[in-house]
Amino acid sequence: MSNFKHSVSLLADKCKGCTNCVKRCPTEAIRIQNGHSVIDEERCIDCGECIRLCPYKAKKALYDKLDKYNNYKFKIALPAPALYGQFDHLEDIDYVISGLYECGFDYVFEVAKAAEIISEYTRNYLKRTDIAKPVISSACPVIARLISKRFPYLCENLLPVIPPIELAAKLAKKEVMAKHPDLKEEEICALFISPCPAKVSYVRNPIGVEKSAVDGVLSISEIYFLLVNSMKNISDPEHSAETGLIGVSWASSGGEAKALFNDRYLSADGIENCIKVLDEVENGNFSSLEFIELNACNGGCVGGALTVENPYIAKARLQTLRRGLPVSQNKAPKSDDPTYVPEDHMWEGELEYSPVMQLDADMGEAMKKMADIQAIYEMFPHLDCGACGAPTCRAFAEDIVKNNGDANDCIFIMREKIRELYKEKENDGK
Repeated sequence: MSNFKHSVSLLADKCKGCTNCVKRCPTEAIRIQNGHSVIDEERCIDCGECIRLCPYKAKKALYDKLDKYNNYKFKIALPAPALYGQFDHLEDIDYVISGLYECGFDYVFEVAKAAEIISEYTRNYLKRTDIAKPVISSACPVIARLISKRFPYLCENLLPVIPPIELAAKLAKKEVMAKHPDLKEEEICALFISPCPAKVSYVRNPIGVEKSAVDGVLSISEIYFLLVNSMKNISDPEHSAETGLIGVSWASSGGEAKALFNDRYLSADGIENCIKVLDEVENGNFSSLEFIELNACNGGCVGGALTVENPYIAKARLQTLRRGLPVSQNKAPKSDDPTYVPEDHMWEGELEYSPVMQLDADMGEAMKKMADIQAIYEMFPHLDCGACGAPTCRAFAEDIVKNNGDANDCIFIMREKIRELYKEKENDGK
């Protein structure tokens, strides 16, 4: 049984067994059983693709509600850069920040500020000569989990630097404690306003740190409506935004990579495209690249399942918003070492490979099962219709070998058996 705390859940009573999610799940984690979908927790990477695709709203994202933290004396809001792209005619980030204060937050720390610092440390890290390249961004938790499940040889390529939300929570709490020495640390909560369920999973199952400094994850889709009402009453917001073009750009695909001032990079978005890129990297086809930025959501974080606006509209709004911003407003502390990254900004440990795709721990047994899968697969029509409840004929053959399926569930095989029985009855009647 998986100990991973997921952020994507199934509402079985709403599921109609339509197979839309089955066919599009990037890790083949979903099957149709007893008329509704079932999610394999070991394979699920919480990308949220099934949430976007389900026409019956049978998949939902799990996130925290704001009133859950009413008992805390001090609430810190950590808005994702993608939040700014949700509002039409937004000319100044200060309106959003002032709106968050109106919503009841005691302090606002922009994650975009931390993103600018992480960008600088990433530039330093890339100057090291003892690292595996191309370096793959670890900012998207979906990509990190996908690599840990499916691409064991790329674990060492992941950037071992904490993500902006982690740094933002640490810096915000440090600032609050300095300004309010009367507060105890347990009386302060840092709440990330997230565009996707994957960030919820990250906080519950942090990568690179033992415990996340983020105390809870709220949904942009929920906070958005509170903000819209709050911002209506703000005519002259206090100047409080402290981010630049680099930080805001992290909201959309390519923003992180462009901030490295290095043209030897590749950026891709959409989970299926990301898998194709990782396949190519594993095959050694991108050896000339320095950095690869991958975002599981289409368009980047603006395409997350917890946003309210079309990702391409949000991206266009951010382009307009960035025009009046300086390149960056946040700098990392100076160091004589050009490769310097603070120890507390690095992962505490390496990403571990946790295979779920292998057939058996014993190589000989795994080879035998692979042969069995191929033999069963040849029985099927190779149409990948999904009627059996599996995404492809090959996946169904694997299910059978693992004792999780029956060949008779293939409607084509069942049809042939019915025809044979009908012919036998006809012959018996003669």
